[in-house]
Amino acid sequence: MGRAFEYRKATKLKRWGNMARTFTRIGKQIAIAVKANGPDPDNNPHLRAVLANAKHENMPKDTVERAIKKAMGKDQKDYKEMNYEGYGPFGVAIYVETATDNTTRTVANVRSAFNKNNGSLGTSGSLDFIFDHRSMFTFKKKEEMDMDDLILDLIDFGVEDEYDEEEGEITIYGDPKAFSQIQNYLEENGFEVTSSEFTRIPNNLKEVTEEQRAQLDKLIERLEDDEDVQNVYSNIQPATEEK
Repeated sequence: MGRAFEYRKATKLKRWGNMARTFTRIGKQIAIAVKANGPDPDNNPHLRAVLANAKHENMPKDTVERAIKKAMGKDQKDYKEMNYEGYGPFGVAIYVETATDNTTRTVANVRSAFNKNNGSLGTSGSLDFIFDHRSMFTFKKKEEMDMDDLILDLIDFGVEDEYDEEEGEITIYGDPKAFSQIQNYLEENGFEVTSSEFTRIPNNLKEVTEEQRAQLDKLIERLEDDEDVQNVYSNIQPATEEK
C-alpha cells in the first residue's frame, strides 16, 4: 500500500463542517462547471464529475437541479478558484483551496485566520515541495477484473501502480493534467465512477502532540468555516499513525 493510500485511509478524507457546507461547496463547483461548458452533463465532463460527487455526498436531486438552473441564470456569480499556502503553528504546512466571487475578501479572511492562530500566509508555490497534486477516482469494482491490466492501460495518464481497494470500490490516483482522459477511459470501459476530484497528498508528514493538534484544529476549523473555502490540506501526521 502506498503513501496516498495510507494517508487517505488514516484521515478518511475528513471534511470539516456539516452537510450544509458540503452542499454549498458542491453548488459552487456546479456553477463553475456549468459556466465553463454548459448544463448538459453528456457534453460536459467536468459537470459529470461534480454530479457524481454530489450523488456520493447524498446531495438531493432537486438541490442539484436548482444549482444547475441557478448557474444558467444571469444573476449567477462568477466564481474564481484561488489557492493559498501558509504555515500554521509548529511548522505545519497548510494548503487552502477556495472558490470566490471576491478575492479581496477571501484573501483577507484567510490571512486573518492564519494570523490569529499563530500562523502565517506564504507565497504561491511555496508548498509545492510538500504536497503532490493528484487526480483521484473512485469506482465500483467489476467481477473478475484484473487491476494490473487496468493500471497498465492507465499508466500513460500518470496513474500510479498503488491503489486503494475498500468495500467493493477502487480508488486510483493520477496526473491532474490527465483528469479528463482518465475519466473518459473509465466511462468508456463501463466503470461506474462514484467520486472524482483533485486532491493534495502530503509527502512530508509533521508529528505533533495532542496539545499542538488541538491548536492546529482551531486554525483549520476557522479556515473551513469560511464560505469561500473549498478544501484545506495539511501535513499533520494522522493521529492513528502516531506511536
